[in-house]
Amino acid sequence: MVKAIVGANWGDEGKGKITDVLAQEADIVVRFQGGANAGHTIKNKYGKFSLHMMPSGVFNENTTCVLGNGVALDIDKFVNEVKDIVSKGVPQPDILVSDRAHVVMPYHILQDGYEEERLAGHAYGSTKSGIAPCYSDKYAKIGFQVNELFMPEEPLKERVNNVCTIKNALFTSLYHKPALVPEEVYEKILDLREKIRPYVGSAAAFLNQAIRDNKTILLEGQLGTMKDIDHGIYPMVTSSNPIAGYGGAGAGIPPYEIRQIVAVTKAYSSSVGGGDFVTEIFGEEAEELRRRGGDGGEYGATTGRPRRVGWYDCVASRYGCMIQGATDVALTVVDPLGYLDEIPLCIGYEIDGRKIQDFPHVTDLGQCKPIYKMMKGWKSDITGIRTFEELPAECREYVNEIERQLGFPITMVSNGPAREDIILRKPLI
Repeated sequence: MVKAIVGANWGDEGKGKITDVLAQEADIVVRFQGGANAGHTIKNKYGKFSLHMMPSGVFNENTTCVLGNGVALDIDKFVNEVKDIVSKGVPQPDILVSDRAHVVMPYHILQDGYEEERLAGHAYGSTKSGIAPCYSDKYAKIGFQVNELFMPEEPLKERVNNVCTIKNALFTSLYHKPALVPEEVYEKILDLREKIRPYVGSAAAFLNQAIRDNKTILLEGQLGTMKDIDHGIYPMVTSSNPIAGYGGAGAGIPPYEIRQIVAVTKAYSSSVGGGDFVTEIFGEEAEELRRRGGDGGEYGATTGRPRRVGWYDCVASRYGCMIQGATDVALTVVDPLGYLDEIPLCIGYEIDGRKIQDFPHVTDLGQCKPIYKMMKGWKSDITGIRTFEELPAECREYVNEIERQLGFPITMVSNGPAREDIILRKPLI
């Protein structure tokens, strides 16, 4: 059976923890898109980890982890991440990297930084990880798939020379930066191919055989619906499709094999990067929520930047669950809200005097104001509670009202950072 774990919002919803929980019963965990520009924070018996390239199943000894063809692969970061977790006592993970994944080259990272510098005050808030240039080159057909690192010398050098010709026109004329040296790029490719060689294989063949063998496969998405390049708050989005519908393409499996889609949504809202954010709060109100939120506060797992925070947005989340095709919803990070007397819950938007329930396109989104329903707070610490019935009545009502507003079943509630801090409202399938 294939399950997808994806974000319903702006990313940073707690997908890493949900994947870590479900991976205990999974044979394979697959990253099907994105790169090292966002992270999953996980706390387990080995410690606390921020993963960027690796799937969240790496902590389970019986799980094979796969980086699919849809991933933008930063080989140096991937290899260093493997070394880092092993050095902290995690058993050497079993990892397969698709031979069709596109490689983030050092010049992609340079280009990402140069472009943000050029845009200055109009920048997209990129993590400067080279993701957009990598995907751009993929679609311009001048990228490098992993298998192409192993080409014979002459055709590989020819490819490198062609890419450097294109990039140097951009680097020198637009960015006024030093030109790439083809020989240096070629030598770096040789270094990268030796680093990745032990992990490379046909992910599609492996996964399709696993499906025939009735293995349990988790597809792990990066970021969330609002950062999807087609369905998100364009252009303040990522450069790939972090939605379950892309899971088949990014992993190399038939889409009809995805039988369960868990859309993860946080009990309040948070976002890294720019773009319209209707329920965003500011000042001390925001700082207090940021300090209390998550495990150690709302700061990016990759950048360390303070996340923008706000109240729960049912309009955005309902849209996010719809686009993801959610069969289940996991509501995470409920526990930090225990300090509030009342909790604002956005149940609609107002635009030009009209009330709307459907999430609008970005041209209208910037004009929207939140319509709040005030929910009574529970004023207590709910960490350690293991059944939904044991939660305070006010907390149960908060969860139930979100479920009513979404129209999708909340089947998991996370009330703490650890793997065991999870309340299941129905048995996992």
